[in-house]
Amino acid sequence: MHVHHEPAARAAPVIDFAQFLAVDIRIGRILAATPLQGARKPAFVLTIDFGTQIGVKKSSAQITEHYTCAELPGRLVAAVVNFPPRQIGKIMSEVLTLGFPDASGAVVLFAPDREVPIGSRLF
Repeated sequence: MHVHHEPAARAAPVIDFAQFLAVDIRIGRILAATPLQGARKPAFVLTIDFGTQIGVKKSSAQITEHYTCAELPGRLVAAVVNFPPRQIGKIMSEVLTLGFPDASGAVVLFAPDREVPIGSRLF
């Protein structure tokens, strides 16, 4: 059976290590997930606990193809925690939850393959 794969995203320009370190990516645990009301594209509002340093933050995530609100609480997710907050519909999205597109472009969440402490920073 032939599986169709979308063309890969173009490689980004070369950066130095300091630029990479400027992006603060942390592990958090989803506390709650609710549908984002009035969104142009279906999305969930995630409430994510990043531990004592970062705290509890909200994130709008277009992850409705592979996930339900009921199954998300308790999951570990990775997010960029040092972007400025963005207004998404009626909520302020404070962190960018990270994922990868599957073959059809639907978002698959990015998470560690073992338990790690919340607030851990990617390096």
